[in-house]
Amino acid sequence: MEKIHYYGYRAAMTANIFLLSTPVTLERLSWIEECLKFFFVQLYPETLMHQQKGDKPVFTFLLTGDALYSLDNPETQQVWTIILSLSTVRLICDRQELDLRGILAVHLKMKFPDQVITTNSLGPDGRPSFWNDVVALARQTKPPLPGTVGWLQCESPYMHQSAWYGLQFLSAALADRLAIDLYAYLDGVHMGHTGQAPTEAENIGAGIEELGERAARNGLLCQVIACNRNATARGYSTWDDGQGVVISTCAIKPVKIRDLNVMIDHYRQNHVILSATAGSLQFRKGGSLSFDRAEKNSTAPPVTILITKSPYTTETVFGAVSFAVACAHAGILTRVIFIEDGIYALTGTHRAPADFSPYNLQDVINAVAGSDNLHFFAFTPSFQRRGISKDKSLNAVLELGYPGLGKIFFYPPGNVQAEHQRVLVF
Repeated sequence: MEKIHYYGYRAAMTANIFLLSTPVTLERLSWIEECLKFFFVQLYPETLMHQQKGDKPVFTFLLTGDALYSLDNPETQQVWTIILSLSTVRLICDRQELDLRGILAVHLKMKFPDQVITTNSLGPDGRPSFWNDVVALARQTKPPLPGTVGWLQCESPYMHQSAWYGLQFLSAALADRLAIDLYAYLDGVHMGHTGQAPTEAENIGAGIEELGERAARNGLLCQVIACNRNATARGYSTWDDGQGVVISTCAIKPVKIRDLNVMIDHYRQNHVILSATAGSLQFRKGGSLSFDRAEKNSTAPPVTILITKSPYTTETVFGAVSFAVACAHAGILTRVIFIEDGIYALTGTHRAPADFSPYNLQDVINAVAGSDNLHFFAFTPSFQRRGISKDKSLNAVLELGYPGLGKIFFYPPGNVQAEHQRVLVF
């Protein structure tokens, strides 16, 4: 029987973590596999030869939600087998979500019993929770030293489970005496609407209020910041009180509707920030440098944004580019990589009629591509898989393959003195 790990047992931060809660397609897992091969061959070749007993994993995948289906799907299961053959990789699975979905993960668990973890750590309340494990790995200081973690929410509550995941993560962080930040962007601003009264789901608004109250009782900081452009577009009646404070009668008390730049200021700090699909990748000191660099010396962790969805159908891609521009403007080295269906933003020549109110995304990319600290890339294997190519007019978007993607993920960029980078998937 697998031992349940007690709270704090996994508190030592591993080199790299990646949270997966959305569907893990064969395409996505394939490029993850190739990047990990690059990672181990270039940075940790000794682990491919042998592993001393007791060595800590250098890469941990945290799986919950629909990502768990990839453990039983025959196609993705094969790729997980290859990934787990790298002995310093492990998976930590959400036991509650495994049971809810009836997923057994027997094949991988039997083959890699020490690397596929299907029980979760106990919290101060004596109950096991996957989010205790996530917090223990996201914490950058040893308890009880102070620290902070953040969560970026881009999807609406109730329709998407990610809002509940965010609250669970932040709740576990408070229990571990960490300060918490919640950033509401795009449809995520709906988390903070007044008057939420679901009959068949946890009340997300009440959950946010409860987090604020718990934080105050324990002398911890809880900040909830919603993007004012997204909030205004969705009817959150706002006004400026004359002192730069944006107020809304549509939002619950803990939620502060602010300019996006106020949110991005928090990204200049060093704490780990996760979202429904996100990573925190630690730079190896003294290693080779990436092929890109910040315009000026910076201590802010770089932000790498993976755009995986097609343009226009939703606001996601435009929102991702806007987020990237704001990060770069704040002096944060920001890399935008169009990958998977995200490459459709770069194919063909996009034309919009003069009276067409939505944006032409290619025009937006060309307009901001020369900004300091902002670099655009297109993932060549995604084009090859679909039999299409990048439009030649988008000269500012550089094409890269697996080695280039691996260098962006794992090599420290020039002019940046940060211990890790943030990877956000839109």
